[in-house]
Amino acid sequence: MISSIFGKTKPINFIILLGFIFLVYWCVQFYLLEYEFSTDAILLKSGVLSILLFSVFVIDFIVKRNKITGPNTFSILFYSLLLIVFPETLGDNNVILCTFFLLLATRRLLSIKSLKDIKSKIFDATLWILISSLFYDWAIIYLILVFAAIYIYDPKNIRNWMVVMAATFCYFIILLGVLILIDKTSFLNSHYSFTIAYDRFYWPNWGSSIRLLLYIILNGILALWAFLKLGKAGVGKITVIRIIALSFILGLIVNILVVSDSSYALMITFFPSVIFITNYIETIKRSNILEAVLMISIFLPLALFISRLALK
Repeated sequence: MISSIFGKTKPINFIILLGFIFLVYWCVQFYLLEYEFSTDAILLKSGVLSILLFSVFVIDFIVKRNKITGPNTFSILFYSLLLIVFPETLGDNNVILCTFFLLLATRRLLSIKSLKDIKSKIFDATLWILISSLFYDWAIIYLILVFAAIYIYDPKNIRNWMVVMAATFCYFIILLGVLILIDKTSFLNSHYSFTIAYDRFYWPNWGSSIRLLLYIILNGILALWAFLKLGKAGVGKITVIRIIALSFILGLIVNILVVSDSSYALMITFFPSVIFITNYIETIKRSNILEAVLMISIFLPLALFISRLALK
């Protein structure tokens, strides 16, 4: 039943998942995190929710356009489920906005494989990553992903490497101009400080979460499986998986660097994670096993989320 619904691309799937995310988002805000909102704060949260919902369409577009998975909606299903596995991410406006712009950058980077308009795609991707760094300064390390894509697809053209510098120059010139106009020039020094809270590296602070450990282990196993299994599908598919795997690693690094009581940046790893999960799900041929796996994948996170709400 579940596989027959989400195993295809239908408008009803988007309605179900968008409605689900909408309900979960407000449940987290009011019941789990117990925020007390003013009218302005609710308007802000509504705007952030709109970006989150639009991100679902961006993910589906990236997956379908680049043929990373089959013609189904498993990717956005698992993205929705990860939101209730790690509901703390929904309380962080910065991570939702940062993730959105990183998705836009990923969309441009993966499209480089067509070898058309490479320079404009590199410029756009660089710009989107730099914009994402407005929300988390350490998100700027995603520029490594741009350099990796250039190295993979067209490393001999030196102009491709120079485009990254040109986009960076344009970004900071525009940002500086805006800051001068609003008299906030101190923002550059205060925001792009790249500070590291070394105490956060200790195991009790960031590694004790069973959910996080299982999440990292699961994705590590699925990524390894993807490399072994999809290597037979051709160079193009495995190249895309390499870029996605690097994106996941960079996301974990950013999460470690910015983690605090008010910052929970794990959401930026959700997109590569759902790619690994979906690619595995698609290899399950027996319908009864597939149905069982999907049921467990849906009802277990739901049960944990509801129990957390009840205990709260």
